Amino acid sequence: MTTARPAYPGVAIHESAYVDDGVAIGDGSKIWHFVHVLPGCVIGRNVVLGQNVMAGPNVHIGDGCKIQNNVSLYEGVELEDDVFCGPSCVFTNVINPRANVSRKDEFRRTLVQRGATIGANATIICGVTIGAYAFIGAGAVVTHDVPAHALMIGSPAKRTGWMSRAGEKLTESLVCPRTGERYREIGARELAIES
Repeated sequence: MTTARPAYPGVAIHESAYVDDGVAIGDGSKIWHFVHVLPGCVIGRNVVLGQNVMAGPNVHIGDGCKIQNNVSLYEGVELEDDVFCGPSCVFTNVINPRANVSRKDEFRRTLVQRGATIGANATIICGVTIGAYAFIGAGAVVTHDVPAHALMIGSPAKRTGWMSRAGEKLTESLVCPRTGERYREIGARELAIES
């Protein structure tokens, strides 16, 4: 017996993908091969879920997000608009998992703010906030909150510089080489756009 797929006008869903009941998907989104979207997920407009992505249950993905292949977004993860998740990056939702101990009431929220990038194979330990337009380098392990615009590399990840909204590494001048947008430091852990 074949179950009818829910209708999502303006959304491309590959025939091998599973989208459970109780999911909202915005116009222009693309759900690729072998994706599984669990109940309670809210997926914005123009989102791309690459091959073998798993989302949910109850995950929120903002407009314009790009989730590359082999990423699992577990309950507790929230992505604001225009977040990029590189291939095989990892999110956790329990700080001290054990196979024989149920900890579903201990899920920790992980927030990735607008425009942030998470590189391939990076690991994000649950309970952190990644600031807007931050850039997490490939393979980095994020164990604490990340300031907006921070460039984070290593294990554990440490801030090694600042990134512009356009994804360019800023030099000491704090001027984006792509857009000319100017920034200024506020203390040692915060960057602001000059008006």
